[in-house]
Amino acid sequence: MVYRIVITEHAYKDYLALDAWWRAMVRYAMHTHLIHQPMQESKSRIKKLRDYHQPEFRLRVDNLCVLYDVAGTDVVVLAIMPKEKMIQWLETHGRR
Repeated sequence: MVYRIVITEHAYKDYLALDAWWRAMVRYAMHTHLIHQPMQESKSRIKKLRDYHQPEFRLRVDNLCVLYDVAGTDVVVLAIMPKEKMIQWLETHGRR
């Protein structure tokens, strides 16, 4: 099954705030990991966020985190941020 990546306005602003090298890394990781198996957990790359209903998953790209949900055949990217800001973002915007 092929999933469609949908980037929210907030996540797109996060994406544009990255420099060109990081944008390329995030784009490559999303196309590599989220198009075919967005729910396939791995040791360090994709994790299901156990205490949250939204976002459901986290994709690690070096020290960046891509937070996303899977809705049918859509992967909805909610935010892109440095790892150290993820907990604060989840406390503010995540739903338990």
